[in-house]
Amino acid sequence: MQIDVATIGVGLTAAGAALGAGIGNGLVINAMIEGTAQNPEIEGKLRSNMFIGVGLVEAVPIIAIAIAFMLLNK
Repeated sequence: MQIDVATIGVGLTAAGAALGAGIGNGLVINAMIEGTAQNPEIEGKLRSNMFIGVGLVEAVPIIAIAIAFMLLNK
């Protein structure tokens, strides 16, 4: 079995996407927790903004992996 450059590229893209998503989600959730600790009255608004932020952070790695697999099957 031969591993070509495209397969390695897809693996590196998947690893980078997972790492970036984990760091991004951690930063977004950390900011929400700090904001709630400082001002508990606006927890609901912070939570809704957190879910929007997490969704945006997750969108980029999903698109990156989809493009990587498209290039692999080309």
